[in-house]
Amino acid sequence: MSSMASFFKRRDKDKDKDKKGDREKDKDRDASGTSPTGAVAPGGAATAPSPIATPSASPLASPPVTGTSPPTPVLPSSPTPAQAMGPGTASAGGSAPAPAQAPAGTSHHPHHHHHHHHHHGASSSSASTPVEQPGRHAQHAPTHSVDMASSAGHHHHPAQGGGMRKADSVGVIDYSGADPIAAAVAAAATPSSVPTFPSVPICHREITLVAENRRRWKLSDFILHQTLGTGTFGRVHLSRHRTQPGYYAMKVLRKEDVVRLKQVEHINSEKDILAQISCPFIVTLYCTFQDVHSIYMLEEYIIGGEVFSHLRRAGRFSNDTTRFYAAEIILAIEYLHRLDIIYRDLKPENLLLDSEGHIKITDFGFAKKVVDRTWTLCGTPEYLAPEIIQSKGHGKAVDWWALGILIFEMLAGFPPFFDDNPFGIYEKILAGRIQFPSHFDSPAKDLVRRLLNADRSKRLGNLKNGPVDVKAHKWFRNFDWKGALDRTLPAPIIPMYHGPGDTSNFERYDEPDIDPITFGSGTGDDPFAHLFADF
Repeated sequence: MSSMASFFKRRDKDKDKDKKGDREKDKDRDASGTSPTGAVAPGGAATAPSPIATPSASPLASPPVTGTSPPTPVLPSSPTPAQAMGPGTASAGGSAPAPAQAPAGTSHHPHHHHHHHHHHGASSSSASTPVEQPGRHAQHAPTHSVDMASSAGHHHHPAQGGGMRKADSVGVIDYSGADPIAAAVAAAATPSSVPTFPSVPICHREITLVAENRRRWKLSDFILHQTLGTGTFGRVHLSRHRTQPGYYAMKVLRKEDVVRLKQVEHINSEKDILAQISCPFIVTLYCTFQDVHSIYMLEEYIIGGEVFSHLRRAGRFSNDTTRFYAAEIILAIEYLHRLDIIYRDLKPENLLLDSEGHIKITDFGFAKKVVDRTWTLCGTPEYLAPEIIQSKGHGKAVDWWALGILIFEMLAGFPPFFDDNPFGIYEKILAGRIQFPSHFDSPAKDLVRRLLNADRSKRLGNLKNGPVDVKAHKWFRNFDWKGALDRTLPAPIIPMYHGPGDTSNFERYDEPDIDPITFGSGTGDDPFAHLFADF
């Protein structure tokens, strides 16, 4: 108990820390290939925006309408969600690798900071109450004083400052080059026992969207209001166009800091990836700008705050609530992997809830297009896969491992592997011993064990059938995947807000002197212009 208590306490403390610094450090480590030794508060979800916490954007081609949720994918809808849980027990999981020394480059990703920490004291009262049960009742499940919700404190926020959870995929067997969706389609055409499930369609966004918006809009067209999140080299502001309706999230990154922290490649990659994708469960990037001092990313404003905050408030989520979020995340991961994009920063702090209670994944600072494997060390200690810790090179399988950690954390209120310092966490991850709380049922334990298989060649999601195996797992028995894709299933938590520009679901931050702020007035030489040419 004392260990658990200190774990939660540390998370809170970490969250109160300068999340920005932590995240930056982790990112810096990621860039340099060395990892920090800062401790990460286990179980705590730290909200650290890559540079800043950025509200998610909807996959719309047009500017977001304030207060409305993003359009749903164009697919037939199936309104009846059957979330019955299938019985059955199965043990899974492969043998854990022998402990390897912790990677020098792993550190908690300060990245966490992404914090949009939502729990801001006073506003929490107006913040939506988590409906922990399938219904819509806000259920204040035991708070367990689980400070997971605290961005910094949450697992990844190492007490010392590095709790980012950005881990690069290290040599994962990425479906052995097979496209899971193609496999599912082939299975439907030929006799086979492989089931088929709906998936987010791959339709590349009009490349012209961001370019058109850049022609239509100028940085001076926007007014920046209160801060939604902060990071090492910038912050995310609620933003409003001077003459058009609608609110946005404007991520403002200081060029000098981005360069100093060696995050130029990450920031350019984040922009390139977000500009080409369109998924109902991933934030939408509308436009980018730059001036002499900073670069700006205009994204959809996701009003419901971080899942991290809702989880902390509830203590832990029920099977149905966890299954709802896990399904939407699985659809997003599947979509990204089909495009050979590894996310590498899955954690409660990077999951936002839109106005209708659906998931929007944000903060793509560690996302990377990788066909085979990569060796960059990045990630939050509690969420790092064994292959990242052992510097074996990693691939898509790291996202499935992180999903296993996330499902455990949502159901338990804390992550499966936590310790007072990152190296202790790495040792536990490599030892692979998972202690399940008594309320976990057999299907849930089996799914977590299969996702947390240290042998990536046997890890669920990374096998021959890819994501299909995850969707077909008994924990999802009778689950309405079509309803999940169409966003017609009733969300377990409906965020509360008072108008399209309400920020009560986000934590409050000290604001710059000038408010509202008008950017784009900088003049003079820009020594870094060539590094951000595409902005």
